Order: sequence, then structure tokens, then C-alpha cells
Amino acid sequence: MDITGTIIEVLLPKTGEGKNGKWKKQEVILETDEQYPKKICFSFWGEKAENPLFRNGTAVKISFDLESREFNGRWYTDAKGWRVEPAGGASPQPSDEESVYYDQTNSPEGSDDLPF
Repeated sequence: MDITGTIIEVLLPKTGEGKNGKWKKQEVILETDEQYPKKICFSFWGEKAENPLFRNGTAVKISFDLESREFNGRWYTDAKGWRVEPAGGASPQPSDEESVYYDQTNSPEGSDDLPF
């Protein structure tokens, strides 16, 4: 699922160590851009917890999964984020150093199989 909104709060990161090694969790609060805005807490784990877009006031699109689990007869639901990108679907444009240029000056004449 995807949702778009503005990050209104970045909570303090949580770290720890479990049976599978060290872990890191970052929670962010997103406010939706609807007629009746909703505030949703998203959790990001591991390397996804370190994202430069996690700043107050940043408009983002978050891809996430909902997951519920039972503990002592009560159910708890998490919104686990797995991708964050700038709102509007604008992907960062490559800089001049990252641009790819194809040099066609070294191609021998008549070596292509095209009919034109």
C-alpha cells in the first residue's frame, strides 16, 4: 500500500540487540493530505531506518505493509514502511557526473544490421 502526506514528527531511533544480532527502528509520524487529515505512525527497520527524507515538514510517499499480532489476548497493528520517496513521484535527477553518455563516434560505418 502507498500513502502520501507530510512528516510531522521524527521520533528518537531505538536500537537493541536480539538473538539475530543488532537492530535499529525509526518511527515517523505522517499526516495525510486529505479533507480530514489522519496521523499515522510508521516503523522502519534496519537500514531503512536511516533515510535523509526523515525530516519534519517533508512531503513524502510511503510504501508500507500492515501487520497485526496477538499478545496476551489483545491485537496490535503495525504500519511497517519499506520505501520512502518524495511526494509527487519525482525521482532525483542524476547529476552531470552520474549521467550516462553513449559515444557513437567509435562505431564502424556499415556495421549495424538496420535496413535504414
